[in-house]
Amino acid sequence: MIKKMSLVLMAAALAGGMLAGCSGGKTPQGDAAAGSGSAGQKEAEGKTVVNFWHSLGGKNGEYLNAMIQRFNDTHSNIEVVGTFQGSYAETVTKLQQAVAAKSGPDVAMLERAYVQMFADADVLEDLNPYLKKSGMSTNDFVAGLMGHSIFDKKLVTLPFNRSTPIMHVNKTLLDEKGLAIPKTWEELKKVANAMVVKENGEYTRYGLTMPYDTWYPIAMITQAKGKFFNDDTTSIGFNNGEGAKVFHFLKDMQNTGALYYPPATDSGNIVNQMFTSGKVAMMFQSTGVIGSIANTVKFNYVTAFLPMDQVYATPTGGANLGIMADSKNKDAAWEFLHWVMTDPQGAQQFVIDSGYLPFTKKMVESQQMKDLWAKEPNRKVAYDQLQYAIDTNKAIAWPQVEQEFFKAIQAIMYDNANVDSTLANFKKETDRILKQ
Repeated sequence: MIKKMSLVLMAAALAGGMLAGCSGGKTPQGDAAAGSGSAGQKEAEGKTVVNFWHSLGGKNGEYLNAMIQRFNDTHSNIEVVGTFQGSYAETVTKLQQAVAAKSGPDVAMLERAYVQMFADADVLEDLNPYLKKSGMSTNDFVAGLMGHSIFDKKLVTLPFNRSTPIMHVNKTLLDEKGLAIPKTWEELKKVANAMVVKENGEYTRYGLTMPYDTWYPIAMITQAKGKFFNDDTTSIGFNNGEGAKVFHFLKDMQNTGALYYPPATDSGNIVNQMFTSGKVAMMFQSTGVIGSIANTVKFNYVTAFLPMDQVYATPTGGANLGIMADSKNKDAAWEFLHWVMTDPQGAQQFVIDSGYLPFTKKMVESQQMKDLWAKEPNRKVAYDQLQYAIDTNKAIAWPQVEQEFFKAIQAIMYDNANVDSTLANFKKETDRILKQ
């Protein structure tokens, strides 16, 4: 246990600040603190206090606080205290320190790729007995969002603020050329090249863009029927060419102006601005930007599945909720989680407010969600794409491996390094990390 915890602490420290977008470290929809109190600042007389650490700032933090307030207003015996802890990676680091000091919260929000580290360290409560006692089962949840919830037959987290990458399309530009929304890589390359405008030696419009992130290459590796890790997590799983295929494809498009690959710093905002201003026709980006884009653009904006190579496939992102094993208030913590998962005023309203994905079948079938999707069909695309969700970056050592993958992406996309030798070096470093 102690050895596992030390390994997790080291991994968390290495991971700080590395995750990007909805797949990782930056706080969704802004970094503004949005806590509704702190653990030591609030005592509810005659109530059980449940401390809840989260990573949602900005508008989404406001929506989360409103949900917590709805719970507190309807439960006379429990007071949930939500505390903003910074980005996903910052929350992980603080949580590890708190676990070591036995001063952790009752409920924690964990970015889904970090869950396995905590599960392996045995610091998350098994929720199976609570689920059974409440008359629920894992079948109540959307299968495509459960990939980071069960480890060693223990249900350690449940989905909450979850997202997935999709393709955002300026359909007005495609219609001007009489082009259909691409469904395959080859169609994507054709349409993206047709969108390119070059004037006086400078590109003034590109075909496709995406943030600097591991999310999108991983999606494309799985679309080529590869896996990020092999089945026993001893090495990477795309040794037979899928990784090389992905990066050769991207470099070919980058070289013709069909792909605009942004600078690493602030890449998400850069590509969003490129897309909304009409300087790029298509964008791979999170579902989490649909609302802001829809409120900004003047053109016909639609969303679509990420194009397929051999198959359709997409990773998921965002965070789950879990109860800490050291919590002294587990029953009250579960009462909160159960309400979040089942009450229409819980996560369902939060999902409607924020734009995250509905994660229970009851939410999906609710009249409120059906009405929302009828009004905003772009938001339903991401849910429909979940049938092709694949989580292939599951490993305790993911944070260190992700750092190496970022290095490979930088070398290939920014420095024009040789694709095959760069990926061979990445495999070598990954094998070294996984053997530690």
